Amino acid sequence: MPYGGQASRQSYRQLYVSHISLTNFRSYRQVDLELGTGTTVLAGPNGVGKTNIAEALGYLASLSSHRVSNDAPLIHFGADQALVRARIHRAQQAVGLELEITAGKTNRARINRANPVRAREITGIVRTVLFAPEDLALVKGDPSERRRYIDETLVAFQPHQAATKSDYDRVLKQRNALLKSARSAGRLSTSHEATLSVWDQHLAAAGSKLLRGRLDILDALQGHLSDAYAGLTDGSKAAVATYSSSIAGGSEAEDGTLKGNGAASALDGRALVDMDEGELHAMFLGALEAQRNRELDRGLTLVGPHRDDLVLWLGTAPAKGYASHGETWSLALSLRLAVYRAFCQDDPRPGAKPILILDDVFAELDVSRRRKLAHVVADAEQVIVTAAVVDDVPEELQGRILTVGPGTVSA
Repeated sequence: MPYGGQASRQSYRQLYVSHISLTNFRSYRQVDLELGTGTTVLAGPNGVGKTNIAEALGYLASLSSHRVSNDAPLIHFGADQALVRARIHRAQQAVGLELEITAGKTNRARINRANPVRAREITGIVRTVLFAPEDLALVKGDPSERRRYIDETLVAFQPHQAATKSDYDRVLKQRNALLKSARSAGRLSTSHEATLSVWDQHLAAAGSKLLRGRLDILDALQGHLSDAYAGLTDGSKAAVATYSSSIAGGSEAEDGTLKGNGAASALDGRALVDMDEGELHAMFLGALEAQRNRELDRGLTLVGPHRDDLVLWLGTAPAKGYASHGETWSLALSLRLAVYRAFCQDDPRPGAKPILILDDVFAELDVSRRRKLAHVVADAEQVIVTAAVVDDVPEELQGRILTVGPGTVSA
């Protein structure tokens, strides 16, 4: 139930978290929060644990953290396991989730206190879209940041693609090990060559499926990205994302940046977008063959989705290196808002709108952008905001305020 008594009939048509409990998660030994529809502001000084709560909510949806790449830091120092429990309301159903996070082991989950299942079984029960200052790296950072964004979005919309990504990463690891072995031997033996051909097929099969998924998701996000950016700015520049594929000639430089000025990448994306999975598979195999000698010299796979990039544009210039500080913030926000809007369009049924989490966003925005952001997210059914200073949050979003202190949360 939402805080304050009986849920209204309208609230039963929404998606929201009414309760979350953290045990040995980050800085919290134990904390329990009652939440509700509308906006909840988690207010308190920096470093007291506001973001830990936002992170836990995001983890329930994505099974990953927006701050760290592995689970160990999520577990309270000295503990063996962290628990995240939540009550999820969607349309006319309520579901209890429990997620066990154990460093170095497979995470487990329970649905309505049933027997434990693999954590990925809960994917899709709760949807969140989280924006945090770390998202500035989507614009300013290396291609790996943007690859992570598109893959996490793909899995959020199509949970089965998590297996595709896992298969691709596994095959890539095996193929790289073989290339390193051949490099150490100083030659490509008959055995190496036969095995490499097998791994080429497996890599192209998983890679073409992953690439097709990325292209489809990018196409779904494109219009929403443009609209979101226009809503946060004066609309004088259009925000566009194009896909640069290494199998079509785009490539990542040694320092992790995109080679060239990005002009070719837009052509790559347009050339690929109409290809089916079979055509992408054939192109992938051709690219592997063309790079064979270089890969043997390097002992590394040089083409594939793991070397691709999203190129972000503002007007006619690439955003990276050209966008102002304000434009960078607006574009990073727009990338997340595009996902939110795509979720709403993809599934218009009651209870399908994602929970929107804005972690420490408003302190870095000027007054105009704060108000525009508040207007853009006004139709969200549940918004969780963290802020060091409540006055930074526009009045339109100042709903229920919870005060966060070291290890504590109070109304």
